[in-house]
Amino acid sequence: MADGLLLGIDIGTSSSKGVLVDPQGTIVARASRPHETSYPHPGWVEHDAEAVWWRDFTAIAGELAAAAGGRPLAGLGVSGIGPVLLPADADGRPLRPAVLYGVDTRASREIDELTAELGAESIVERGGTVLSSQAVGPKWRWLARHEPEVFGASRLFLMASSYLVHRLTGEYVLDHHSASQSDPMYDLRAADWAPDWAEAVAPGIRLPRLCWPTEIAGTVTAAAAAETGLPEGLPVTAGTVDAWAEAASVGVTEPGDTMVMYGTTMFLIQLLADPSPHPGLWTTRGVSEGSYSLAAGMATSGAITDWLRKLAGRDFAELVSAAAEVPAGSRGLLMLPYFAGERTPLFDPDARGVIAGLTTGHGLAELYRAVLEGIAYGVRHNLEVMTEAGGAARRLVAVGGGVQGGLWTRIVSDVTGLDQEVPAETVGAALGDAYLAAVALGWSPDIAAWNPVRSVVRPDAGRARVYDRFYQRYRALYPATSEIAHFLAAEQRAAE
Repeated sequence: MADGLLLGIDIGTSSSKGVLVDPQGTIVARASRPHETSYPHPGWVEHDAEAVWWRDFTAIAGELAAAAGGRPLAGLGVSGIGPVLLPADADGRPLRPAVLYGVDTRASREIDELTAELGAESIVERGGTVLSSQAVGPKWRWLARHEPEVFGASRLFLMASSYLVHRLTGEYVLDHHSASQSDPMYDLRAADWAPDWAEAVAPGIRLPRLCWPTEIAGTVTAAAAAETGLPEGLPVTAGTVDAWAEAASVGVTEPGDTMVMYGTTMFLIQLLADPSPHPGLWTTRGVSEGSYSLAAGMATSGAITDWLRKLAGRDFAELVSAAAEVPAGSRGLLMLPYFAGERTPLFDPDARGVIAGLTTGHGLAELYRAVLEGIAYGVRHNLEVMTEAGGAARRLVAVGGGVQGGLWTRIVSDVTGLDQEVPAETVGAALGDAYLAAVALGWSPDIAAWNPVRSVVRPDAGRARVYDRFYQRYRALYPATSEIAHFLAAEQRAAE
C-alpha cells in the first residue's frame, strides 16, 4: 500500500523547484531557488554543478524534508536541464562547468565534422536526430580539441539529473531518454549505447549504466543524508530531462498525447508508438520502457515577449490586455520568431527575426499580438512536421508560464485548429518527478487525479480562417528572406 510522502526536485535553467507530495498527489509543500547561468563567451552557456545544481538541491531538499513534519519520506524523483555535458573524474567530481543543451552553440565545427564522418542519413536512422547544438557528442569532441587537459582527465559523463543521482547514491547511471539525446552515442531502436560511435566522439569515457526514469537507481547514502537532511536509504529514481518529467506531470502518456510548453522557448513533446525519424525533429526514447517521443523546440518564444516588454517599459498584463483588443492578423503584421536562430524544424542558427508589414499606423498592441501569432505559426509548423514523421496530435496539453492570461493559448488553438487542455498544475517538472517516483515504487498512481484538467481552450472558426491565410504567407516568408538573414547574421558575428 502507498505510504509516505514523495519528493520531486527539478534543476532548471534559471531556477530549481521542488515539491512534497502525498500518495494522492496533493502538493503538501513547495520550494524554489533562483540561480544564475554563465555566458563566458559568445555562444557558450554553462552551469557550475556544485555551486548551482548541488547547492540548490541541498537547500530545497532540506526545506522540504523539514516541511514533512515527521511524516516518513517514501521516495525521491529528480530531473534537470538536458541534454548537457558535465565531464567528471573517476569519482564523479566535475572537471569544469557543465556545457548546457541546444542554447550552447560552441561546437558548430564539430557538428559538421561528425556529420561528414558518420553520414547525415545514418545518424538520423540510427540515433533519430540530426546533429545540432542540442547534441552531446560534438561537445565531447570540442572538449578534446579545445581543453585537452580536461578531456584527458575525464572518466565519467554526467548530466544534471545523473549528477544528483551520483551524489546521492553513488550510482553511475543515465536514463534512456537522456541517453537518446546524447547523439550520436545512442542507438534508438536497440535502446542501448552505440559503442563504436561513442568511442569515436568520446574515447576513453566510461558510459553510464542505462535505466528508465521509472526505475529506482539507488538509495541515499549516509554521506548524502548528512549533506541534504534526507533520510539514509531513501529510494532515488534514475531521473530524466525536465521537459519529459513535465510531460509526465500532465498525463502525456499515450501515443498522440502532445505537451505544448509555453516558456522562454516553446517546446513540444508528442508520444508515438513507433518512430519514423525525421531530420526536422528530435526522435527520442520516452520515460517508460518501450516508449518513444517526438520533440520540437523553438529557439525563442517567451524571450521575445520579454524583449518587447522591456523595450516598451510595460508589464505583461497591460500588453496582453491591449493585444487582446487587436483583431486576428494584427492589422496586417506578420512575424518570423527567429530572434536567436531557429531549432526545429529548420535547424538554422543563422535565421533571424522578421516583422513584415509595419506602418506608422501600427502600435505596441499590434506588435505584441504579432509576436504571439508568429510563435503560434511556429507551433503549427512543428505539429505538421510531427504528422509527416508519423505522429498525430490527438490531444494537446498546455503548460508553462505563458499559459497565464489565456491570450497566447487562445491564439495557438485558433492557428492550429486544435483544442488544448490546461491542467490545474501547469509548471510541473518537479511534480512529474514525484509521480515517476511513485511509479518506480510500484504505487500505480493516477496522474489524472493528481493533476486534473482545469479548462479547455477551443479554436474559433472565424479567427482560424484568418490565420489559415496568414500561415501560408508565414511559411513563404522564411525562404524569401533567409539569404538576407544569413548575411545579417554574419555581419552581427563580425561586429562582436
